[in-house]
Amino acid sequence: MGIPFAAQARIARYVVGKKIKGEKRFPLVLMLEPLFQCNLECSGCGKIAYSNDILRQRLTVQECLDAVDECGAPVVAIPGGEPLIHKDMPEIVNKILAKGKLVSLCTNAILLAKRLDEFTPSPFLMFSVHLDGLQERHDASVCRDGVFEKAVTAIRLARRRGFRVSINCTLFQGEDPDKVAQFLDFVTDDLGVEGITLSPGYSYEKAPRHDVFLGRNESKKLFREIFKRGQGRKKGWPMTDSTLFLDFLAGNQPYECTPWSTPTRNVFGWQKPCYLLVNEGYAPSFKALMDDTDWDNYGTGKNPKCDNCMAHCGYEGSAVDDVFAHPIKAMLVSLRGPRTEGPFAPDPEIKYKQTGRQPLPVRKSS
Repeated sequence: MGIPFAAQARIARYVVGKKIKGEKRFPLVLMLEPLFQCNLECSGCGKIAYSNDILRQRLTVQECLDAVDECGAPVVAIPGGEPLIHKDMPEIVNKILAKGKLVSLCTNAILLAKRLDEFTPSPFLMFSVHLDGLQERHDASVCRDGVFEKAVTAIRLARRRGFRVSINCTLFQGEDPDKVAQFLDFVTDDLGVEGITLSPGYSYEKAPRHDVFLGRNESKKLFREIFKRGQGRKKGWPMTDSTLFLDFLAGNQPYECTPWSTPTRNVFGWQKPCYLLVNEGYAPSFKALMDDTDWDNYGTGKNPKCDNCMAHCGYEGSAVDDVFAHPIKAMLVSLRGPRTEGPFAPDPEIKYKQTGRQPLPVRKSS
């Protein structure tokens, strides 16, 4: 697993403490989204579809720190937009690190080389660079030529200067498992990244295109084929995802979504219920988010918007909870890797609370 032992220990202490207190719902990762503005126009995103007045908005340093304190999660992921556009990002990162948090700064790396001197290497700081494949695939995904080479150059520079770097890879329609495995070999063996996060793309409501997203069964089949190709490696890929989340992606775990495990704070407030559903409303505080959100109305089988989602922001928390509930199972899966043959675990039963609602226009699984 691509997370330092000291960071794993902090997360474990936090989770155990919450369970001892009998708390049913608690956050694991804060998605701190300080701006929507970006320097790319990716087909599967759409954050820059907001009006210019919203794109110019920023969370202040103090607003970011207040969100960290309100939420209390041991891990803070900083996506966007593009966080490195924010002029105060080094100060935000340093002050969050000073609170004892693990920080994952998510970036497309276009500005990383330019701003790298403003940061200090730390075992608790990870630059999570968005790469969706090798050059042709990634540049097509972000809708701009040359981005892959800029990102790779910045990764090499950051690694030389002692920074921890991981890859955040989102998979879409038309993926070739052989090419995905080649990409994972490249970032592991050539770039020397310390972690890889894999997740199928979710049908984000504001995305310019909706034909790029995978259906649920398509995701399971794809991940099984990718994991098969990793079984022959002498040394595995350094995955940051938990062992049981990877097993879930391969269709072997019947998890339900835990959206409260990854709450989002952005320029509008605390987003209901998660990072990916943008039209469900906002809460004025973290407490209001936890208390006033109808959590039972979200997740596969509970809401048509969630039918094809297998994203880590909804299901990594479920997997981590299962690790603590069934440590022997987690250990066995870790030793053998995700199962790549046999029947899939059943999906949650469809039990929509509301009628007349239709799923997002995602192509159905074969």
